[in-house]
Amino acid sequence: MEKALQDIRYAFRGFHRNPVFTTSILLTLALGIGTTTAVFSVVDRVLFRPLPYADADRIVSVGFVHSLERQEFLMGRSFVEWRDNQKPFTAIAGQSTMVHSCDLIENNPAELGCIQFQAGFLPLIGIPPVLGRNFSPEEDAPNGPRVAIISYGLWQGHYNCNQAILGRMINVDGKLVRVIGVLPKDFQFPTLETADIVQPMAFDPSIQTKANGGFGNPMRLFARLKPGVSIAQARAEMQPLFQSDLSYFPPGAGTVLRLSIRSLRDRETLDAQPVAWVLLGFVLAVLLIACANVAGLMMARGAARRREIAVRTAIGASRGRLVRQALTEALLLSCAGGLAGLLAAGGLLALFVNLAPTGIPFVGKAHLDLRIAVFAALLSCVCGVIFGLAAALERPGLETLNAKTSSLRSHAFLRRSLVTAQIAVSLVLLCGAVLLLRSFANIEEQNLGMRTSGVLTVKVALPWWHYSSDQKVMDFYLCLEAALRRLPGTRAVAISDSVPPGGWQSGFRFSGLKVEGKPPISAGSDETGVGRTVTPDYFHALDIPIIRGRHFTEQDRLENEREVILSRLLAAKLFGNEDPIGKRFGTIGVHGDASSVVVGIADNVKNNGLTAESEPEMYTLRRNVPDDWDSNKFVVVLDSVMPAKAVEPWVHSAIASIDPTVPAQIGVLNQTVNRLADRPRFETALLAFFAFAGLTLAVVGLYGLMAFLTTQRTHEIGIRMALGATRENILRLIAVDGLRMVAVGGAIGLAVALAISRLLKALIFQVSPTDPLTFVLVSLILSLVTFIAILIPARAGMRVEPAATLRAE
Repeated sequence: MEKALQDIRYAFRGFHRNPVFTTSILLTLALGIGTTTAVFSVVDRVLFRPLPYADADRIVSVGFVHSLERQEFLMGRSFVEWRDNQKPFTAIAGQSTMVHSCDLIENNPAELGCIQFQAGFLPLIGIPPVLGRNFSPEEDAPNGPRVAIISYGLWQGHYNCNQAILGRMINVDGKLVRVIGVLPKDFQFPTLETADIVQPMAFDPSIQTKANGGFGNPMRLFARLKPGVSIAQARAEMQPLFQSDLSYFPPGAGTVLRLSIRSLRDRETLDAQPVAWVLLGFVLAVLLIACANVAGLMMARGAARRREIAVRTAIGASRGRLVRQALTEALLLSCAGGLAGLLAAGGLLALFVNLAPTGIPFVGKAHLDLRIAVFAALLSCVCGVIFGLAAALERPGLETLNAKTSSLRSHAFLRRSLVTAQIAVSLVLLCGAVLLLRSFANIEEQNLGMRTSGVLTVKVALPWWHYSSDQKVMDFYLCLEAALRRLPGTRAVAISDSVPPGGWQSGFRFSGLKVEGKPPISAGSDETGVGRTVTPDYFHALDIPIIRGRHFTEQDRLENEREVILSRLLAAKLFGNEDPIGKRFGTIGVHGDASSVVVGIADNVKNNGLTAESEPEMYTLRRNVPDDWDSNKFVVVLDSVMPAKAVEPWVHSAIASIDPTVPAQIGVLNQTVNRLADRPRFETALLAFFAFAGLTLAVVGLYGLMAFLTTQRTHEIGIRMALGATRENILRLIAVDGLRMVAVGGAIGLAVALAISRLLKALIFQVSPTDPLTFVLVSLILSLVTFIAILIPARAGMRVEPAATLRAE
């Protein structure tokens, strides 16, 4: 014990005498372990950690997909046949396609999210209610008892975790339902939606053969694979049922619809997996640089102490004693660096979670993963211990005692190789980060084709039991439109079913259009477009130019004629170089086979998110007839010269003057657009941080090596200067040595970056993965930073006094 304490005291004295080395090691370990642990804690939930269901790897999403709906769905007409005749699944169950708004009507009313699923849904995913029970088959039957299961959040926040909630009657949308259960606290729907109230789907096959034109209502379908059955086998076994269903669809549907069966992990995380793999690659590269840095620093320290070890050996120190001392120093540094890394990991993870935008799955549930922290710490420590022990394990010769400094040629080559590798890896990271930074700049600077500043969006949730007819819905919105126009500063008020550039929007397929005077569009065409139903001021409110023809007018709303305005892109696709004004076409499946006349051409707007290509768009006039108000999706667009904060209370007052019970959600379009950029902004910032961390570690390693080499060459420098070398000659000597490593590492890094930059193609916008400007810019940045790291020790070498150096020898 006494010897161990002596080793610890000696180690601390050594650390105190060499603060630069100690700080470099601790900073390297903190960055390497901290970043690796924080990022892996996030990507682990996306890529590796099992989903929170029983045997989650066997749960799949099943159904049709097509160009307008990328998530699997099934029409109600097909469900019974699929359920009764499928072979690859042990269980199959469905839920409604999406969460819808519902109202909890009681002393403390609230607007909630409601969804329906079948009684077999919870058993399929293997999660029972935390309180109460699941739906019984009788409750899930048509005209069964009205029951509900509520979320843990609603039970906790609204009912204060009162277990007396079981059996209680609550009023949902004007109907009494009995609460029979509470979902677990962290319950996660396979669709990643959140809902407060779940009711039985009460599937009725007789209704499904008549509803929605005989196709039935759409639903989401999930299934559990039989043991030993793969997804490919399940897809092959379900193909006959799928082919049978195609007979119910119009001719050509087989070229548009396809059968999709995929794992639940792919359904929940597929869009996040590319960036998760890139993040993992970046952070492993940072860890690699950290390990190389630790190894290089420990080797440099060992080389600097070879004479000390030789002296201690000469006066009787045993090999075991020297190894124990070296091991003590390495473990002390490793423990301190590991602790610093864990603290850094906790801080970084909290920062990532707080800054992460909505839409990235599982980030909010990420917590510090101690497994990877231990792995990263052990890997870094092993590197440090191995290279730290190298000097202690050597048997120094007599020449070591006679030399002021000494270094083995093989060790010198290895240290240079480690620094060169660090430069190469950091350049790869920088190239990726700069590509993403340029991509994000393009996203921010692009022209959306419309104005977003000064525009408010108002979404009103009309209770369906109060507004049960299209006439009542139309009357409400017409009154609201008139009231908002009277507000001070109002420039334009319009009503649409959606607003670009992102979010939900209606779509149409080109095969559903019949253009007069032109051959029919192939039923198998998979081309799609965006459709909006708008009032006349829509184009004024968003400042979308009409480049040919005219705007909709208020008089048009009173006519029977159905009028449309086409985007420039859609007009070119349908009519080529012809003048489309006055031309007619039918829109099958949108308004029956009603004919529409083109009255104008609008300029293109960004309507498919911020990074995807814009789609052709058709604007249909919303007339003052009830049939045009049969949708449940309305967005009021208000363009005002007044600040949003001043307008919001006026809007609420205007709505309350019409119906004080109706809630409204008011948004600022400019902020909505900014939120669409949150995810690429977050991803870019994260990867830029790792590139900066990698560059910092590489520069620390380069500086440490150059400082060590300069110290080792002090005697040589003194002799050179005594023989007539100028200080500029010494500067050039040291700088060229360092720049040679930078050049080799940079060349290797550029070659690797060019080879793998295509992996970023899915993450970058309007930038080539091999963009020359990016690689030139990165090379300049790396050259500048590394030159500074080389210049500092080189200037120290310039200040060597030859007389003093030679006298010391």
